[in-house]
Amino acid sequence: MTFDRSIKIAPSILSADFADFGREIRAIEDQGADWVHVDVMDGHFVPNLTFGPPAVKAFRPHVRTFMDVHLMIAPVDPYIEAYAEAGADMITAHVEAGPHPHRTLQAIRATGKKAGIALNPGTPVEAVEYLLDLADMVLVMTVNPGFGGQKFIHSQVDKIARLRGMIGDRPIHIQVDGGVDTKTAPVVAKAGADVLVAGSAVFKGGSVGQPQVYGQNIRTIREAARGLAQAV
Repeated sequence: MTFDRSIKIAPSILSADFADFGREIRAIEDQGADWVHVDVMDGHFVPNLTFGPPAVKAFRPHVRTFMDVHLMIAPVDPYIEAYAEAGADMITAHVEAGPHPHRTLQAIRATGKKAGIALNPGTPVEAVEYLLDLADMVLVMTVNPGFGGQKFIHSQVDKIARLRGMIGDRPIHIQVDGGVDTKTAPVVAKAGADVLVAGSAVFKGGSVGQPQVYGQNIRTIREAARGLAQAV
């Protein structure tokens, strides 16, 4: 993956049709998705259960772009290798998921995968200050993790901006996950985010039978983000 700061849309398949993941993944990619975002939840670190390594392995043959696997699980270290072997391109773990996030990032990188570190809304940006040299991406949660369709937490915009300054010219993506739509996309892009995870806002109104709706949703989010990002 060549690094660039252009706006990337990463639809979360948590909002897709669970009975038809293969065609849903192909549909969003055909309609312009840059990455495919896979939310892994354990019912412990967050109040929901989603995808284990076998599910991620089943998704892999359908993903032609970049599979971005977000581990909302604790403990996280024992499962890194399994998700790497399942085919993740990027593995993101939470700084809150264990006592040694530096070691967690080392473990991800040791698998040959891109390494991300995530921050919950209540976690200060300083928690990743000494982890940046091991990170390919920092994920700022703009909702409390666990469920799709939540309301965007605006206090996180300042966190994104402070993170952008902290990163400087290092090749590190800033991803935003939670409540991203045409209204919030330009706000987070202006603050410095370049990878926007969107679930409900991408999948609403569409289906594998009407994939053009996914395309329109992806384009409107991207255009909204680029419009304000280019104006500042």
